[in-house]
Amino acid sequence: MLVIRIWNYFRGYVIIKIEGLTLERFINLSIAKGIYLWDIVRYDYTTLEAKVGLKGFKALREVVRRVGCRVYIIEKKGFPFLVHKLKYRKMLAFGFAIAVGIIVFLTSFIWEIEIIGNKNIDRKLIIDYLAKMDVKPGISKSEVDIPELKRNILRDIENISFVNMEIIGTKLLVEVKERDVIPPAIKEDVPCNIVAKKKAVIVKIIAKNGKSIVEKGDIVKKGQVLISGIIEDEKLENPLLVHSDGTVLGKTLYVKELEEPIIKKVEEETGNYYLVREIKVGNYSLLLNNNEIPYKNYIEDKKSKKLIRILGHELPLEIVIHKYKEVEIIKVKQNIDALKKMQSVKGVQMIMDELPEGAKVVSKDVNYSIEDNILVTRVSIEVIEEIGEKQKIH
Repeated sequence: MLVIRIWNYFRGYVIIKIEGLTLERFINLSIAKGIYLWDIVRYDYTTLEAKVGLKGFKALREVVRRVGCRVYIIEKKGFPFLVHKLKYRKMLAFGFAIAVGIIVFLTSFIWEIEIIGNKNIDRKLIIDYLAKMDVKPGISKSEVDIPELKRNILRDIENISFVNMEIIGTKLLVEVKERDVIPPAIKEDVPCNIVAKKKAVIVKIIAKNGKSIVEKGDIVKKGQVLISGIIEDEKLENPLLVHSDGTVLGKTLYVKELEEPIIKKVEEETGNYYLVREIKVGNYSLLLNNNEIPYKNYIEDKKSKKLIRILGHELPLEIVIHKYKEVEIIKVKQNIDALKKMQSVKGVQMIMDELPEGAKVVSKDVNYSIEDNILVTRVSIEVIEEIGEKQKIH
């Protein structure tokens, strides 16, 4: 509907008043001839008001003659009438043309650079690199060679595995993905211990090099030395430092606790909705109807549309339609047996996704409890896995 109104504005239309005793016939004949009337308001038995396009207004002459009504133009609206006025206001037209030219000129530049996806890499590092490549706010869009820039970033900035760039309006959006940082392996000539990565019960330990200091059945905690690289002997003047090597298998426990309400609140749409229109110019916005949303419970849908495109450039002008749909909160009691099964499967899957490669599942246990109408599911899985990691001796 909004698109039609914008289209009618650019085509031009008039607001008319119709007087007569055959208003229904007037409307029916207009529809039959394909004349589009909208925003029809009837004031009394003999008077109504409506809007009609310029082409439709000319076609109304035959309808008026046939039904004997009188038609008056109340107001002229739309872009053609604005242009007509500007013919007699040359300075205003000149100013309007200059303003449009300035907007088009300014939108051909990048004024903002946004970095997303970086967690460990400093945003300033990427911004400084782009500046080094002469990509900074104020640069012309035509000067940005995106494919070449992406290749350079992947080559020159460590720990970036993927980069994507997109120019949105006057903003350069840079999306990066970081590599998983793997600790460098300790060289074989560097003395080290093998320590526990996590709490576990020792199942098997084989020391290929170094001295085993724990046994099967021992409970170890994270960071505890399992195979020592410090060899002490009465015959040695000083302890001998070696590069420990071996296999340490431990039984570990993975636990997930999930909560799910038995009585669940579900949002059900009533079919009622409230529209709020917003005009955005760059970073500025104007709400056309800033009234309070008339619903206590609602969900929002948002759609935006660019309005003007000149010489291949989108002007930073768009309209955003906020649709607030009324919902009713309905309480639904879930089937407890089905809920238990679903939560159990979910908990097991979450743990399986965390298990390291090569881990062997020994046992699984699922316990349920209900607290304040909430089903609490506790999933425990015992596995046997490699728990040792090398740590330099300082």
